This record gives sequence, structure tokens and C-alpha cells, in this order.
Amino acid sequence: MLINDAQAQKAAASEYEDGRNLSGYATGAEIDTAVSGRTKAEPSVTMEAVTDRANMMLAYQRVVENKGAAGVDNLSTLDLKPWLKQHWQGMKVSLAAGSYLPRAIRKVDIPKPNGDTRTLGVPTVVDRLIQQAIAQRLSPLVEPHFSHSSYGFRPNRNAWQAVQQAQQYIRSGK
Repeated sequence: MLINDAQAQKAAASEYEDGRNLSGYATGAEIDTAVSGRTKAEPSVTMEAVTDRANMMLAYQRVVENKGAAGVDNLSTLDLKPWLKQHWQGMKVSLAAGSYLPRAIRKVDIPKPNGDTRTLGVPTVVDRLIQQAIAQRLSPLVEPHFSHSSYGFRPNRNAWQAVQQAQQYIRSGK
């Protein structure tokens, strides 16, 4: 959580030359732990947890359900299972060692109704699988700390809800 500018200015103004902050306001790195009560020793996500069988199975299921186009390697979601049977152990080792490198992104231009095009970047299905597995482990840790006013790329939130919230703020005069 961040303190507002007025509090930050007041805290900075009350700091003595020797660095003591006698105003009672948390500053800098103290803000997060002082206000939220969180400690620095929070749970971490290991690559072992990411590549855990149950997590990978759920990630696989979500990637296959989402379908999507093949990436630069032309591997489709239908081809993913046999590919993983042959290559998963090597992938797991390279992920654990930190040596895994994602493949290039395939560029796809989608025509828009006004005649322009929208460029999409399509990762390989293997990279989507790994991204999904990482997101499944990270989201429960970071999501609770995001602003309630944030709607972009958040679970169960969308652009329409952001518009509705903005309209509500306008009506209320905030």
C-alpha cells in the first residue's frame, strides 16, 4: 500500500538530518510492511512448485481448453500431449536449472472492421503451458495485493466493469 503525496511530503519534511523520522509516518520500504502488516518472509514460489504434476495438469487442461493458434513451431494444442510425453523431463530439468528459453513469438495480423490491422503475438503452446503454470502459482500470492480499482488482466474482471466503475464515480462526483 502506498501513502499519498501529502503524507509523503509531511514525512520527508519531518525527517531530521541524522535520518530519524519522528513524524510517525512510514517512509520508503517501510510503507509496505508498516501499513499492510505483511512481513518480508512471505511465501515464495519455487520452480518445483510450478512444475508439480498437479499444477502442470491443470495448466495443460486450461491451455487445451483455450485452444488458440500454434506458435512458430507449428505445434497445436492437439499435438501438445504427445510432445510432452517425449520432451517433458528435459523441459522440467531446464526449467529447474533456469536455462529454459521461450521460443520466438509468431506475429499474426488480424483485420479490424475499419480496415486497419491489429497485430497479435502468439507464443508456442509449450510456452503458454509454462506461462499458465507460473501464473497459477503466482496469482494467489500477488492478486490480494492489487488495487481494487485495477481491472486490466485480472481474474474475473474486464473492461466493461472498469467502464461501469468509472461511470459510477462520475455520477457520485468523486
